[in-house]
Amino acid sequence: MKKKILMIGGSHGIGKSIVEKLQGENELHIASRSNDGLEGFDVQYHKFDVLEDKLDTSSLPDQLDGFIYCPGSITLKPFKMLKMEDFRSEMELNFFSLVKVLQDVMPKVAEGGSVVLFSTVAVGTGMPYHASIAAAKGAIEGFARAMAAEYAPKIRVNVIAPSLVDTPLSSRLLSNEKKQEAMADRHPLKRFGKPSDIASMATFLLSDNSNWMTGQTLGVDGGMGVLNLN
Repeated sequence: MKKKILMIGGSHGIGKSIVEKLQGENELHIASRSNDGLEGFDVQYHKFDVLEDKLDTSSLPDQLDGFIYCPGSITLKPFKMLKMEDFRSEMELNFFSLVKVLQDVMPKVAEGGSVVLFSTVAVGTGMPYHASIAAAKGAIEGFARAMAAEYAPKIRVNVIAPSLVDTPLSSRLLSNEKKQEAMADRHPLKRFGKPSDIASMATFLLSDNSNWMTGQTLGVDGGMGVLNLN
């Protein structure tokens, strides 16, 4: 029987790679601002702006087997240049909107279901210029552990913490060969991530193969979060 999975976002980057892996074998519902990039995929599209709209859950299945929240941001600035609005906007997109959607969706998540969220390697490994995004993603990690405890044993909640991945969101960090070489060299495995690296972990966490895992933050980061080869 096909799993019924709701994705918030999914038309580009990591989200689109997840769609490529999940579509066809699952009943996949995509709620995002645009369906550009989803042409030809076996998905059910729901127009939804996570910052503006309330999700119409009546258009979703009565029960969901999986939920994944893809919207995110990368704001890299020295702390002295960050304004309170930067922190508010990071929290709004990455955390508060996630909470808003989950409050509507959790009643539909079936026993045995899986919730997958995203953090960043910069939460566990302090990095310059990451203050606002690390704060927002750190909130997600704490929230996920609390949710995993509250919903155990019925629903699993796990977090993926990537390092730099080659997506439209990070394009300015990888805009030329010199930058690409420098970013690859920072990682113990000597490359930056591909969307499929992260999508493979997300697919695993949504599957029954991970059914004895909950409350975890899993680094898919080329070793950056735990290894120092300098």
